[in-house]
Amino acid sequence: MNGLENKVIVQIGIIVRDAEKAAREYAGVFNIPEPQVVRIAADDFARTSFRGQASDASGRAAFFDLGPVQMEIIEPIGAPSTWQEFLDQHGPGIHHIAFRTTQLPESLAFLDAAGMPLIQSGGWDGGQYAYVDATEKLGMILELLRFDH
Repeated sequence: MNGLENKVIVQIGIIVRDAEKAAREYAGVFNIPEPQVVRIAADDFARTSFRGQASDASGRAAFFDLGPVQMEIIEPIGAPSTWQEFLDQHGPGIHHIAFRTTQLPESLAFLDAAGMPLIQSGGWDGGQYAYVDATEKLGMILELLRFDH
C-alpha cells in the first residue's frame, strides 16, 4: 500500500466539555436544526481499545451534516480515551480529521510503518473506527472509518 486509498475528508471531530451546549451553539452559528446528542462507544459492541488496552471509554456526541463533510462534536465521559486525553492536554478543539476506508487493517499497517501508530479503535453496529496519532508527522490525529454497508 502506498498511501491511503481515499483522500476525501468525510468528518471533522471536535472535542467539547458539554455536548448539549456545543450542539446549541453550532446550530445557532450555522442556522441549522440542533442535532440530538447521543451516547457513543457505550455498549459491549464497541470493543474500545485505547493505547493497546481495553477501555470503557464513551462519550456524548452530536453530528452535523455540513455538505460532504460531517462535523462531530464529542464530550468525553469516563474511562481513558483519546477524547479525554485531548481535552486534558489541549482543552476543547479540533481533535481529528476522518477518511473512509475499505482497507482498515492495511491502512493501519501502512500508517504504523510510517510512524503513525494506532491510539484508539472500536466499532458500532455498522462499522469500525480507528484513531491514528499523526501529530508528529502531520500535526493532527487521523481517523479511519470503515462502514459495513
